Amino acid sequence: MTLIDYIKNIRQKVGQEAIILNFAGICVENNQGEILLQKRADSNQWGFPGGALELGESVETCAKREVFEETGLLVNVLSLIGVYSNYFSEYPNGDKAQSVLHFFKGTVSGGKLLTKPNEETIQLAFFDPKKCPPLFNQQHQDCLADVINGKSGVFR
Repeated sequence: MTLIDYIKNIRQKVGQEAIILNFAGICVENNQGEILLQKRADSNQWGFPGGALELGESVETCAKREVFEETGLLVNVLSLIGVYSNYFSEYPNGDKAQSVLHFFKGTVSGGKLLTKPNEETIQLAFFDPKKCPPLFNQQHQDCLADVINGKSGVFR
């Protein structure tokens, strides 16, 4: 069962009521201390690469898979920055969800940065953490603040 089928199956049962969705993402840092951001196709705004867990997948595997799908890069996960769980979203179609993000620090181990847009990514760029554009939601803004402040083991 694909992730889309899984979520559709749940939505057929609960409609647009709030559900809990688990996500994983990585703050990918280059050798210059810059962090990778993705301009997202769904919102046309910047955020960290990452996405929803598929059934039976670990958060580490999800984070690596999502970064590869969205950026073309293979990454090593170095450490857990935090778990960000007290965030609620309402999607354009009216679906509601509490999103739980498992957010890691990582480095590039291979692959090649995508240069053309795809269905999830409009643009990719490395930024000085203190000079990033606004991020698409509060959850990602809080992740960025924790990256800038060198925090780890965060839970909210």
